[in-house]
Amino acid sequence: MKKLTLVVALVSIMAVLLTGCSSLSAGQNASGAVQPGAVIFKDDFSDPSSGWETWSEPSGSMVAYQNGGLRVFIAEKEFDYWSRPGERVSDVRMEVDVIKLGGPDDNDFGLICRYQNRDNFYAFLASSDGYAGILKVKDGKYEMISGKQMTFSESIRQGATQNHVRADCNGSTLTFFANDKQVLSVQDQDFTTGEIGVIAGTGGTAGADLYFDNFWAFKP
Repeated sequence: MKKLTLVVALVSIMAVLLTGCSSLSAGQNASGAVQPGAVIFKDDFSDPSSGWETWSEPSGSMVAYQNGGLRVFIAEKEFDYWSRPGERVSDVRMEVDVIKLGGPDDNDFGLICRYQNRDNFYAFLASSDGYAGILKVKDGKYEMISGKQMTFSESIRQGATQNHVRADCNGSTLTFFANDKQVLSVQDQDFTTGEIGVIAGTGGTAGADLYFDNFWAFKP
């Protein structure tokens, strides 16, 4: 059974604006409005200076550019780490490829949107044992708003393999997809804008090792 308790790592991630990777000008009409489907931001993590926060801890935990991707290793149990490129948006559709390199299948990985600070944001989580959930962190309190517990989905590939996850934050509608199939959708109005990013963590067993590649953000 997927462990439901998620404990945030008290890691303050400084927002760093990207240079040369944002595509806000592409897809704008004459009035300057971004058109639906236009690329807001993209990164394949091939440039280690593209702006995502990286660090390492004495425990061995790290967020690092490695081999053309962004690797997140969590040495503690029941911890989540995240990284953001400093892009602040309102409505957005995000997509990223995630590969499990090692560690337990009882992990979590996915996307965050409308990040205000470490105590206020939405997270779209999948796990390598086939579960999914949409999480809200408000005033430091964690709530699984897609249900009382994470939901099993056959759309999520289990074990040491690759998953393509997508999160839509469009008005009050939050929708999660795994491998091009909708998994969950909820309504919530607490956060309307904020930063975007990726997240990975552990359940009851330490040592989750996740690799992110091909991050895209579009105007929905």
